Parts: sequence; structure tokens; C-alpha cells
Amino acid sequence: MTKEVLQLYYTKRSTVAEAEEILGEQFKVLDDGFVRLVDYMGSDQSIIQAARVSYGTRTKKVHEDRGLIRYLMRHRHTTPFEMVELKFHVRVPMDCWRQWIRHRTANVNEYSTRYSEAIDSAQKTPPNQWRKQSIVNKQGSLGFLDESIGKELSLKEEQLQKLSREIYEERIKAGVAREQARKDLPLSTYTESYWKIDLHNLFHFLSLRMDSHAQHEIRAYATTIGEDILSKVVPIAYGSFKDYRLDSTPLSGPEQLALNRLIKGEDVQKVTEELFPIHPESKTSRERTEFLAKWKELSK
Repeated sequence: MTKEVLQLYYTKRSTVAEAEEILGEQFKVLDDGFVRLVDYMGSDQSIIQAARVSYGTRTKKVHEDRGLIRYLMRHRHTTPFEMVELKFHVRVPMDCWRQWIRHRTANVNEYSTRYSEAIDSAQKTPPNQWRKQSIVNKQGSLGFLDESIGKELSLKEEQLQKLSREIYEERIKAGVAREQARKDLPLSTYTESYWKIDLHNLFHFLSLRMDSHAQHEIRAYATTIGEDILSKVVPIAYGSFKDYRLDSTPLSGPEQLALNRLIKGEDVQKVTEELFPIHPESKTSRERTEFLAKWKELSK
């Protein structure tokens, strides 16, 4: 191997000054949650290094660093992003953690309430933050309940959380095993975990959980990870992710055809009825609804 090629394989550990400054810092989320970066391996330079080993040294003469990373993101060359890993320490409500842990492409070690007593903290909901159930989206919310109703709900929430904690502590003092004493704690109880994940899979997590349709609580955590942490560790890669994944509008084959016809001046109703027919049983077309939403956004 030439000296130039060897340098691609063997380099000093990559560090980022801005990332070093926030290492270990707690970023507050919700009322008593947090995210902190415990450690990281790699940087934007690690992505570039991995790509150039794959493509050969000649690419260095063709692409600037920023251009190369944006090219990789744009064309979904994901392997170089897997060369960066990040380890987080998070404190998160158990109901939110249930959604989080569905992302199975990470290494996880969670606080054990069999070994230690449960964390004495539960997420509380302000009176003006009780969300209404969405009629259209069965797993989503839309708008807020009147604050006068919210005050009563918040009061009862506080009473419930206090009572459940008192019962839990009574069981512990009575000698009940921790694994059994915990069973009636509410899902609002905070848990903590170490969560290690590579950048490619983290971007997938963020693309779903930073989306406007994601539940508010997990979206708050995802946004903190992206805006407060990733923007420091891999600023070029994170900027590319926002441009080509988070803030982009993907179009299916039929959607591209519909867009072409609408640009040429055809009637919206005619085009969407032809390309996105209504389902005979549900009497609706989710594809049509989603395309019209995209068309409205693109037409602004």
C-alpha cells in the first residue's frame, strides 16, 4: 500500500471541538427528562474517510468534503454514516420509552427497577397541555382541551401519581420484592437508559421521531438530539440529513405523474380521481389525501 492509502486506514481518533464542549452536558427535555451525550466515535471526517476508502483516493480530487457528504446522503449511500457512533444517557417517561425502544438498531442498557428502587419522578401535564384525540388519525392528537377541564385533569394526575408512589414505597418497606412492588407504577414514571447507535440508524430514528406527526413527547427528545447534539458532532452530515430527509418531500411514481400533469395545467380533481381512486370499502383514498397535502405544500 502507498503511504497515502495507509493514511486513509490509520488515522488519529477524530474529535470535534464543539462536541467535546457538550460532552456530558444535560439537555433538559419535558419537565424532568434529559438527554446527554456520553461519548462519540467519529465525525464528519470519519464519514469522508470511509467513503474515500470505498471509492478510492481519486474521489478526493473530485469532491470537496461537504459535497461528498451531501452526495452520499442524497443518493442513500448509507454505509459511511455507520462509521460514526454516539452513546447517550437519557431520562424519559416509560410510555415515551416504549416508542423509543421499538427502534431495535441500537445497544441499550436500561435502569433496572428489579435491582434498584424506581426513580421518584413522573412526568406531569400542565393544564393547557391536555391534547384532544384526532378523529382522522387514530394514533394521533389534534388541538387541546379547554384549560378549565385541564386543571381538573392535572389535579387528578397529581393525586394518582402521589398515591401510586406511596403504595409503591409501602410495599418496599414491607419487604415486597422490587420486581413485584413496581407493578402499579404509572407509565409517566421516568426511567433512564444508556443508548448507543450508529449515525445511519440514528438518522432513521430522527426522520420518524422529529416528524410533525410524531407524538409530542418523543419529538421533544428527538429534536434535542438533533438540534443540540448532532449539529455539534456532525454538522455537515446533520445539515444534509435535514435537507434531503427531514425537510424533503418524497414523491411516489403516481405522485410524480400527477405532479407533471398538474404543472401542465390539468384539473386537480380529475387527475387525483384517475390516479388515486377511492377504496370501495373505506370510501376514501389515503394516497389521494397525502398527495393533495404535498401538492398544497409545494404550491405555496
